[in-house]
Amino acid sequence: MSVAKVIEISSSSGKGIEDAVQQGLSKIAESVKHIKGAWVNDIKVVTAENGKVTEWRVNMRVNFVVE
Repeated sequence: MSVAKVIEISSSSGKGIEDAVQQGLSKIAESVKHIKGAWVNDIKVVTAENGKVTEWRVNMRVNFVVE
């Protein structure tokens, strides 16, 4: 039998969505073992006054197997 747990995290990047997701997963992997996947729930951008995107933010649920 296996049990999985889901936690919600937020992360950001000035490079793009994929980098924001990777940065968040890399950081959480420092303290959480057996990560199996993630669902991106929400994407937000921060913009400069001229409308240029300055930062990408993602909220995601990360699931992992509990030992």
